[in-house]
Amino acid sequence: MSKVVSAAEAAGLIRDGMVVSVSSSSGLGCPDAVMAAIGERFDSEGHPKDITTLHPIAAGDMYGIKGIDHLAKPGLLKRTLCGSYPSGPSSSEPPQIWKMIGDNSVAAYNVPSGILFDMHREAAAKRPGVLTKVGLDTFADPRHQGCAMNAAASEPIVSVQQFDGEEWLYFRSIVPHVSIIRATTADERGNLTYEHEGAYLGGLEQALAARNNGGVVIAQVKRVVENGTLKPHDVRVPGVLVDHIVVAPDQLQTTLTPYDPAISGEIFRPLSSFRNAEMNVQKVIARRVAMELRDGMAVNIGFGISANVPRILLEEGQHGKVTWVIEQGAVGGVPLLDFKFGCASNAEAIMPSPHQFIYFQAGGFDASLLSFLQIDRHGSVNVSKLSARPHVTAGAGGFVDITARAKKIVFSGFFNAGAKLSLADGGIHIDQEGKVKKVVNEVEHISFSGKRAVAQGQDITYVTERCVMKLTPEGLVVTEIAPGVDLQRDVLAQAEIPLGIAKDLKTTPEALYQDRLIGLTLNGGASLGGAHD
Repeated sequence: MSKVVSAAEAAGLIRDGMVVSVSSSSGLGCPDAVMAAIGERFDSEGHPKDITTLHPIAAGDMYGIKGIDHLAKPGLLKRTLCGSYPSGPSSSEPPQIWKMIGDNSVAAYNVPSGILFDMHREAAAKRPGVLTKVGLDTFADPRHQGCAMNAAASEPIVSVQQFDGEEWLYFRSIVPHVSIIRATTADERGNLTYEHEGAYLGGLEQALAARNNGGVVIAQVKRVVENGTLKPHDVRVPGVLVDHIVVAPDQLQTTLTPYDPAISGEIFRPLSSFRNAEMNVQKVIARRVAMELRDGMAVNIGFGISANVPRILLEEGQHGKVTWVIEQGAVGGVPLLDFKFGCASNAEAIMPSPHQFIYFQAGGFDASLLSFLQIDRHGSVNVSKLSARPHVTAGAGGFVDITARAKKIVFSGFFNAGAKLSLADGGIHIDQEGKVKKVVNEVEHISFSGKRAVAQGQDITYVTERCVMKLTPEGLVVTEIAPGVDLQRDVLAQAEIPLGIAKDLKTTPEALYQDRLIGLTLNGGASLGGAHD
C-alpha cells in the first residue's frame, strides 16, 4: 500500500489533545505544507483542538514560511515548547504566535534546543527524562522562569534534583503522538534522503520518539522515487520509521531560498563569491572579535555581529585556519548570513543537530562567538527576551547549550542601544548617545550565567564598539578602549553598574577602524602585533 497521502489527509491524522513534534529551524527544513494543512483543517472543522507542539529549534519565519503561525489559533494550540520562535524587525507586524504568547492564549515555553532534542531521545528509549547541568542559573532553571514564557505556562516542565551528590536540572520526557519531519526524497517504502537540505536537523530522533511509543511519523518531501533506487548510506531516516509521505515539490530550501546547491553541499562556491562585510561599526566589532581566535580552533558562531567574523577571516586571507561549527549541523565551510543563517556553503561535514548539541553541551569545541542584548553586574547575558519588543528576539535556541561549558566565549554587541556612531580619525565617534543602557544591574532574562562561568573558570570576553571587557571573579573589567572614546564619559558613565579598569588598559588598534586590510594573523596568539598602549 502506498504511503503517499495529501497534506490534508496527513492533517486528518492529528486528533484533539495530541502532542505533535515538528522538525525545522526557522525556514530551514520546515514541513510547511503539512503545517498549513493542519491550520486549514481547524478553520473548516474546528479540529484538531488543544494540541501541544514541540519544536527543538524553531518552526517558520517572518518572511513567507509561516510554520508555527499556521497553528497559532486559539483553540487549536494549547501548549508549545520551542527552542526559539519566529523573529524579525520591530517594524514588522508580530507573528500570531507572539500575540498568543502575550495574551496568554497559549502556554508557551522556551526550552534550550539541545535539551529538547535530549527529551526526544529519552522519550524514544522510554526513559523518564533528562538530567543535565545545562541551564542551571538561567531562565531554564525553575528558580528563575523554568522555561515559562508567560503566565499560561504554569505547569512545571523542569525541576532541580540532587543526584550522586550534585545538583542537576531534570526535564521529564514528553512523548509525541505524531512527528512531522522533512527531507528531499522518499522512496515508496518511506526511506528518506536529504540531498537538497541544508541540514539533517533532528528528524531521526523525532521519528524514533513517535514510532517507539506507538505514534505516527509524517514526512514531507519534494519527490518520491522507486524502491531500491536510494543508496543505503544516503538514507538518514529508514522507511520502517515513516508512516506517511506528503509530496510538496515547491518546498523552500530555507528562508527566501528555493534552492541553492552550495547550501546542501552539492557544489563548492569560489571563495571570491562571498561578499566582504561593509565597512561600518559592526565590521569593526567583528574585526576585534576575530583577534580573539587562534589557528586550529573549532569555533561556534551565533546570529548577529559575530556572524560576520568568517567574512573577516576570508578578507584577511585566513579562511580555513578556523573550523566553524553551527548548531544546525554544518562543520567547516563559510556560515551564511541574514535569511540563510543556520546554513553554510562549502561545509566539510553536516552532523545531525542532536549530535552537534552533544558536542556543544560538553564543551568539546574551542570557542563560541555570540551576541548580547544585556550584560549585568555578574557578567550574565540576556539574548532571549526583551519584553518591550518580544518578536525581535527569537528566544534562546541553542545559546544555553552552547555556553554551558564553552571554554571561551566572546560576546559582541553595541554598548548602548540607539546610539548614533561614526568612524573617524582611526577611531569611533559617538555622534549621539543611545538612550537604552545595555550594561545593567540585572538582566531581564538570564540566557548565560556569569556566576557559573566564574565558578567553572570559563574565559569570557565582551567586545563592543567602544571598549572590551573581561569577566573576573570581581566582576566586569574594562581591558581595552577604542580610539576616540572617553573612558569616563562614554563607558563608565554609560553603564548602570561600576566597572573595573585594568591596570594595563590598552587601546584597540587603529587599523580596525580604517577601510583597508588589517593584517590579521591567527598564529600562536599574535594578531596585529596585539592591542597596544
